[in-house]
Amino acid sequence: MRIAHPTRALRTKTGTPLLSIEGLEVHYGGIRALKGISLSIDQGEIVSVIGANGAGKTTTLKTISRLLPITAGTIRYDDRDLGAMSTEEVVEAGISLVPEGRAIFPNLTVRENLELGAFHHKHRQTMAETMEDVTKLFPRLGERLGQDGGTLSGGEQQMLAIGRALMARPSLLLLDEPSLGIAPKLAQQIFAAIRTIAEAGMTILLVEQNTRLALSVSRRAYVLRTGEVSLEGDAKDLAKNEEIQKAYLGGV
Repeated sequence: MRIAHPTRALRTKTGTPLLSIEGLEVHYGGIRALKGISLSIDQGEIVSVIGANGAGKTTTLKTISRLLPITAGTIRYDDRDLGAMSTEEVVEAGISLVPEGRAIFPNLTVRENLELGAFHHKHRQTMAETMEDVTKLFPRLGERLGQDGGTLSGGEQQMLAIGRALMARPSLLLLDEPSLGIAPKLAQQIFAAIRTIAEAGMTILLVEQNTRLALSVSRRAYVLRTGEVSLEGDAKDLAKNEEIQKAYLGGV
């Protein structure tokens, strides 16, 4: 598959994370939404950020995407300081966000929604190749290219949101609650696609309230609690952690 950018020159040195966050603080007015969190992700990894509502998960992704201002700390991607970049520059650098709630354009067709994801590379051959890959990954989108996005089911709209992000051919994909409000069967299909994307070489930072699904696809995970990292480690180890089981996996 060609959904992962094949030519973008990543400068990350061996042993250096692709994305590194150190001491990140973010304020909403007088509220400290993030209280000095640190995390990293290596090239080719799937890393999850899990936690309850209000823990700071979505804030983390929005700040990486430069949709929110940084109060303190640093975010480095491919040895570059994201704090000095605009949202458009972050996309051009190789980071795509699939936002919570999908945020598709309901009055545009599936094809038009996908084409908007490729706004920064207008090469028709590249766009056509990536469109082909996306519709192979999500055949339902290929069957509905001429259909308005707003007429799709919730699961299909999530596929469209992910497909639109992939049209930018990113190196790092940020996924915010991809299973939210979706029937379990479709959620399983979407997570199978996430595995396929990762196998194609994509690096993925996943925010997800369905802890079981998140840990099943991830190599490592971070647990956020009220804006702070409370636990981190191998995903398989965290799935066995008694505290995680009680809080997020329905354990006793």
